[in-house]
Amino acid sequence: MRKTVTHSAPEPATASRRRARDTAPDLGPDRAPRPAELGVLQRTVGNAAVTRRLQRQADPDVREEARRNAADPTAHGEWSTFREMMAQAGFPDHITDTAWQLVLGGIAEQGRLNDEAMTRFSIRQEQRDHRASNSWYQELVKVVGDYLGIDTPTMALWSGGREVSDYALAKGHTPLESTPFGGVADKLTLISDWKLKTPMWNVLSKAFVSHARGPVHIFLRAYDPESVLIAQEVPQLRVIMALHPAVKLVWHPVYAASDGRLMEVTKNLELASDASYSTRDECVQVLYDYLRLLHDPANAHSQRAHADMSARLAANGNPQ
Repeated sequence: MRKTVTHSAPEPATASRRRARDTAPDLGPDRAPRPAELGVLQRTVGNAAVTRRLQRQADPDVREEARRNAADPTAHGEWSTFREMMAQAGFPDHITDTAWQLVLGGIAEQGRLNDEAMTRFSIRQEQRDHRASNSWYQELVKVVGDYLGIDTPTMALWSGGREVSDYALAKGHTPLESTPFGGVADKLTLISDWKLKTPMWNVLSKAFVSHARGPVHIFLRAYDPESVLIAQEVPQLRVIMALHPAVKLVWHPVYAASDGRLMEVTKNLELASDASYSTRDECVQVLYDYLRLLHDPANAHSQRAHADMSARLAANGNPQ
């Protein structure tokens, strides 16, 4: 990075830096350092020491690729792209540098947390909570939290495919992916294993929802009671609603027509440009009724939504 680039051959240290390096505490090979610890280490003895500290981590559950990226952040192939997009979005350089290190550090740490979640917990939400306990991602939110606000009157949440986010944005609402930082992160690959980065989005979504101060429009193309939307975001919104009466939930059942265009389902089971409901149950009922009764099996754009609904109804012992 501009001020924290890791060099293969570090510059000669001053006497004081050498003394600091020699006396720097060993945090132990089995515990991953927290971002704050790395910050102190970096300011004291330089980025080379941070690299050595990360490379000593013997956790076999973290991908070697993720460890390399965390140890040398500027060597990641998307660093230049991230830096340019952050600059275009108006981020100060120091926020850009810190956020990038925290993102890559979080990815390197996530593998261990994912495995712990599966071995320690059997309830899905408890597993999700443990994955989202990643201290790097928690620190990331502290750094970029102010850049997760909305620039439209209303916030949008969604479920059922990335195109639903674009649909919500086109309707004049702001989803997480259209916030300053969310928009940057959404355009990056970061690492091929999505399980290492999905918890970052869960942490970001929690911070995003906390910005709600008015109506929140929820676009539902698929319904899963254990999804992040239903199990995490909506309950958090209900807490916020108790503090801010202007926050209310507006539900939209969304269906992809045969031409791929997203439409909303009215109470008469017709497709329209807008159909909103004040409760989740009304929205889900209308969506399920349309999928059960009027879905065209030849419509590939909604096959998955129909299959998910059918499987859920069958699992609950409901006839279709």
